Amino acid sequence: MKKHENKVVVITGGNSGIGYGIAEELITQGAKVVITGKNQNALKEAESVLGANATSFVANQANLSDLDELVKNVKEKFVSVDTLVVNAGVFHLLPIEAVSEEKFDETMDVNFKGAFFTLQKFLPLLKNGSSVIFILAISATQGTQNRSVYSASKAALKSLARVAAIELAPKGIRVNAVTPGPFDTPIFGKSGAPQEKLDQFAEAIKQKVLTKRYGVPNELGKLVSFLISDDASFITGVDYVIDGGMSINMM
Repeated sequence: MKKHENKVVVITGGNSGIGYGIAEELITQGAKVVITGKNQNALKEAESVLGANATSFVANQANLSDLDELVKNVKEKFVSVDTLVVNAGVFHLLPIEAVSEEKFDETMDVNFKGAFFTLQKFLPLLKNGSSVIFILAISATQGTQNRSVYSASKAALKSLARVAAIELAPKGIRVNAVTPGPFDTPIFGKSGAPQEKLDQFAEAIKQKVLTKRYGVPNELGKLVSFLISDDASFITGVDYVIDGGMSINMM
């Protein structure tokens, strides 16, 4: 029997990048995975590649009505949920003076407000013994240039994960966080920065990683697979850093 046979896992922002890597890994372990995102075509393509154990629903994490509809759809199809992975996020690479109110609100609405209400609205579906995983970022704890709002949103999420672990423990729900360092995902390409700057940034970051490479999304998926398994039944309220050693090599 596979480690996650017939478990139901919901992954927000699961049609690409880290979310997709997590979905791919958990499906190989027997899970039934729900992926969400804003782009229906991208979701359907991801669902098709992931196979019969994948289901997709269009939902903007920042839109509470979308979240209500998502929870309704998941409940109708699966009744309950074994794991919720709050992964969806947006990223804008901007100095403080260039951040508009629109960019500020979008970042906070998706990365923190949306994450908070995703957890709140899925609580009735999370049964005793279930898990919640928040996907954070190194920026949550380390000062990183041109990421002021993004860093703040992830720091807020880090605090939420700790409080949620305490509040949900009596319900038998474990809550942990995973902090990825540099991974090969499309999020940087969506930041709005010129490609030349992105390439320079990517190379500079790679040199700080002890393994001298970017992570592959399904490597993070393997960590999530462990954290939601019975092997991790005594682990809650913890933030796991997976960054190829970058955080100890910042100097």
